[in-house]
Amino acid sequence: MAEKNVIEAIKALRERTGAGMMDCKHALEETNFDMEKAVDWLREKGIAKAAKRANRTAAEGLAAVKTCDKCGRGAIVEVNCETDFVSASDKFHAFADGAVATILEKDPKTFEEAEKDVEQLKEDTALATGEKTAFRRYAILAKTAEQGFGSYIHMGGKIGVLLVLAKKDDELAAQVAMHIAANAPEFITLADVPAAIREREKGVATAEVAADPKLINKPEAVKAQIIERKVDKVLSQSCLEFQKWLLDESKTVAQVLKEKDNSVVSFVRYQVGEGITA
Repeated sequence: MAEKNVIEAIKALRERTGAGMMDCKHALEETNFDMEKAVDWLREKGIAKAAKRANRTAAEGLAAVKTCDKCGRGAIVEVNCETDFVSASDKFHAFADGAVATILEKDPKTFEEAEKDVEQLKEDTALATGEKTAFRRYAILAKTAEQGFGSYIHMGGKIGVLLVLAKKDDELAAQVAMHIAANAPEFITLADVPAAIREREKGVATAEVAADPKLINKPEAVKAQIIERKVDKVLSQSCLEFQKWLLDESKTVAQVLKEKDNSVVSFVRYQVGEGITA
């Protein structure tokens, strides 16, 4: 093959795969300049590289959200890489957008299914960026025809929120999603708090009441009421409806929703890297 044609082939392969010039040259030589085989060769090499990267920590990344009003589904994903430089790249943004679009379309029922659905996207991105790339988590929320989606992406994808309102209201949905991004509630209201979390807080409150000399001679029924109030006070800080409204702190989220004759049915908030340790 003429030198000019070799250079053109290397450039074309590099544009398709994002691999380095020498890797592309080697791939073409190994496959007798068959472009498709060269792409596969690089993918196989990328998989090998990914295995070597397995022990690295991928704590940077992006959250992405996509909704489909017609099909009544919304999806949110978190994908990870090793550096903020790569997470800001067009290639990695394309991975996040492709992953969430795939999840929304495929509607997987388990993480294993979801991971398989985005596996090729993940491998291609790892090959193009040279970093460990991970599909960390996803969620799908469903809505009825009367309900409405809301979403918000903060800091270029560092925080993502997806929610469902009981009634369609695009402006309110966007505002509530922004509030959730900023204030990080874990639950909608106290009734949503898991029993195990409530019991743990009740144990703490019971110990506090038992150690308070002012309460020693109080009837057990009074102590029980004090314990419940303490538990509710602590847990309410993690509940959306009890939080001060982001746009007007003189009101709670519950008051704003009541004024709008609306309510939050469900929400998911992802903050990139939360809980990941080296």
